[in-house]
Amino acid sequence: MAKVLLTADRTLMSDYHRHEFVGFGTCAPPNVIPDWLYSWLFFPPIKTENGIPVAAPYGLRKIEAQLIKEGIDVLTVDLDHLNKYIDDAKVLGIHVMDPFGLGPASSTFAAVLKNEPFLAKHFRLLMETPAIRRAKRRGLKIIVGGPGVWQFKYRLKFVEEHGIDCIIDGEAEKVVGKIFRMALNDDELPQYYEVSLEETPGLDEIPDIVTPSINGLIEIGRGCSRGCKFCSVTLRPLRWYPYEKIMREISVNMESGYIAGACLHAEDVMLYGSPNTIPKDEKLLKLHELVVKKCEWMGWSHCSLAAVAAKPKLFAAIAEIIKQKQPWWGAEIGIETGSPELAKKIMPAKAHPFKPEQWPEVVRTGMGLMHDYGLVPACTLIVGSPEETEEDLIKTIELVDDLKDVKSLIVPLYFVPMGRLKNEDWFKCEEISGLYRELLIKCLKHDIRWIYSLIDDSFADRWYKPFITLLYKLFVRIVEYKCEKAGVPTR
Repeated sequence: MAKVLLTADRTLMSDYHRHEFVGFGTCAPPNVIPDWLYSWLFFPPIKTENGIPVAAPYGLRKIEAQLIKEGIDVLTVDLDHLNKYIDDAKVLGIHVMDPFGLGPASSTFAAVLKNEPFLAKHFRLLMETPAIRRAKRRGLKIIVGGPGVWQFKYRLKFVEEHGIDCIIDGEAEKVVGKIFRMALNDDELPQYYEVSLEETPGLDEIPDIVTPSINGLIEIGRGCSRGCKFCSVTLRPLRWYPYEKIMREISVNMESGYIAGACLHAEDVMLYGSPNTIPKDEKLLKLHELVVKKCEWMGWSHCSLAAVAAKPKLFAAIAEIIKQKQPWWGAEIGIETGSPELAKKIMPAKAHPFKPEQWPEVVRTGMGLMHDYGLVPACTLIVGSPEETEEDLIKTIELVDDLKDVKSLIVPLYFVPMGRLKNEDWFKCEEISGLYRELLIKCLKHDIRWIYSLIDDSFADRWYKPFITLLYKLFVRIVEYKCEKAGVPTR
């Protein structure tokens, strides 16, 4: 049996019915339907074989690949089957995304619905698993890593009570082997290890995944050149994977028989291969031609409105390539604000190559192009950022109104201190009133308008479409009813 096990909580060990963005449902607290039904709709358990998941979160797969590369005996196990393997393990590595629900989406939903988000609940349940507690008593070392580790600085008591031995913060490829070997040798571990800039891996130091990632998610690059103050990704160096590396990882997923497509992941897929904020036509077109030739479908994790607006002909050409295999695709988009003045303060390069003063027009242009060419964006707004004024909020409300005919979802998120704004105060809103309430209602109406057709589109090719779409639509109807009963209009 393996001496090192890797796992993640239930909300991360799911393929979300093969739609990555359905996973945002994990950010919500228990609500208007039974927990078991909500869990099945938004984060059903991943399929396993002898307790081994057929796919796992991409970040966990990278750590797995690095440990294998360094000759460490490691196995990724589904949390419900840990008891079969943990008695022989000396180290347990846990991947976290938003372990305490402090991220922008989950903290917003928690504040509105006054309850602990599912993802926080399930991380806590993972740490309270009898098998882990039993193994901990006999000396098991627990190492935690992933994008959500910054939250442990706010939960030091939890770290102590649950016996977490080491927390790794940052891109860990160059340090994870050293730390896991220390744990295997019973050496003293640093409680919080922050990866330095010098320890950040270069392209040749990032291993290919060797086992499938959930929903075919594949990195095409790391870092971002836009430098938004609220984002921690911009603090990392920009690196783009070569075509060969991307295609090798896609092959790992497809040859497993688990997945027939790929979701390309970067902070801005439209900037693939670019050292700045100007898209590279040849690089992007070649990448998409290679992926579409190999895959039955493809998607994006994120892209920027400015890159789309700057190269409309290029975007149209990419859309034509993608739509050879599918009628539409999705991506997460950061609108953040409708105010040029606020954009200039917290994200001056977000609009580049346009000026920050042009940001609202950049948004309208980019969103319009997405609507016309089949990209359905899931958009975020930041509410309560430092120096935000009532005038900024009014301009954001006006912008959302301008986007009413664009097929999309728009979600307002409370400001969370991250990136270069990590020392700022958290946004606190005890009662949603005034302009905040107006913005929330405006976004709710927008989302209700489009959500029913998006549900149909998302499951159009599934044999069980009538059943599952009925359940999702029923859930939305219940939400509408509850909102109307509380005096919040949805239409």
